[in-house]
Amino acid sequence: MINNRKVYAIIPARGGSKGVPKKNIKELNGIPLINYSIEYALSSPYIDAIIITTDCDDIKNKINNSFTELRKIIILDRPSELATDEATTESAIEHVIKSKPFKKEDILVLLQPTSPLRPKDSLNEILEKFIDQNYDSLLTLSPIHPLTWKINNNNIECMYDYLNRPRRQDIEPKDYIYDENGSVYVFSVDNFKKTNNRLGKKIGYFIFPEDYGKQIDTQLDFNILESISKYLEKDKNE
Repeated sequence: MINNRKVYAIIPARGGSKGVPKKNIKELNGIPLINYSIEYALSSPYIDAIIITTDCDDIKNKINNSFTELRKIIILDRPSELATDEATTESAIEHVIKSKPFKKEDILVLLQPTSPLRPKDSLNEILEKFIDQNYDSLLTLSPIHPLTWKINNNNIECMYDYLNRPRRQDIEPKDYIYDENGSVYVFSVDNFKKTNNRLGKKIGYFIFPEDYGKQIDTQLDFNILESISKYLEKDKNE
């Protein structure tokens, strides 16, 4: 709870995945992928409960076998029609909201297992910023280099001044562009009901360093995240 408002983490974890089979429980450096998001939620005293929405018995069993203290963890059965490749995360969130007696001022924190690496203690800072700035929704971003292009109907458009190409080390913060890294989304129950979206109305942001901005969609992504995870762990211990 924060500012007398209850806070619930939602972790969507369907069983199917074309890119990486059983991705959400595949081990990343010896730890099931979904566990990273659960541990992140458990690390914050503001989180009242963690709701895992899944259609998969293997995921349920993995969670029950991984965590001895399940008081804060609620496993919600997701209907099969909301767990297809075509189903949206918003449909899973809507199902969660309809399944539990939430108050409109309650805060929901969406943690996608496919973005497992998050800075330590950042969830507390994120929730405090959400409250202090009176946001209706908030997302995490990571910087990417601004030397980008767009192609529209075979027409190419440069998104920077290529005649005065900057060196990467000379790029100023005002010129950064940011990737929606998919790691953390915060929103009120009331705002979701009004917009049917995790984002809407007054939107805030919280910046994660570039090292934490990768998502897993393919086996290559998985391999890259394993290397980054080892690098971050080594850097933390040195």
